[in-house]
Amino acid sequence: MSALKTNGARVGTAPGTAPTLGYKAPSYEEPSYKGAGWVLFATVMFVIAACLSVIWGIAAVSSSHFFVANAHYILSDLNTWGWVMIGFGAVEALAAISIWRGGGFGRWFGIIVAGLATIAALMSIPAYPFWSLTLVALYVLVIYGLVVYGGKPELTQ
Repeated sequence: MSALKTNGARVGTAPGTAPTLGYKAPSYEEPSYKGAGWVLFATVMFVIAACLSVIWGIAAVSSSHFFVANAHYILSDLNTWGWVMIGFGAVEALAAISIWRGGGFGRWFGIIVAGLATIAALMSIPAYPFWSLTLVALYVLVIYGLVVYGGKPELTQ
């Protein structure tokens, strides 16, 4: 005797497949958009970068000791870069909110902010070289996600 009881319902089987009942449960999933993960990635990275930029800026302004000693900066000194990074953290937070709301403005604002953040990270290499290069790599991924998938969402099949 079989363990599968169908109560008279027809069990359809295709060659090489397991038997299934003729009933399919309704799907309650929302439609997924092509590239939605990349746009979410860009938003989350901007939120994290905003928080870390503010922390980095506060540490630079307060003359913390985890920066490279006696470094020569391209523009000004470590204190000035600290204030620049605090301001840039606020702009990155605005970019994250703008991307999260959707639309073309958020996409382009995010691309511009990520581009400027990449330049700022390259200019701050003397202060903390490995961290700056890590930020450059993350901003390049954010720009990629916004350029390729940040436009009008398309439903996936």
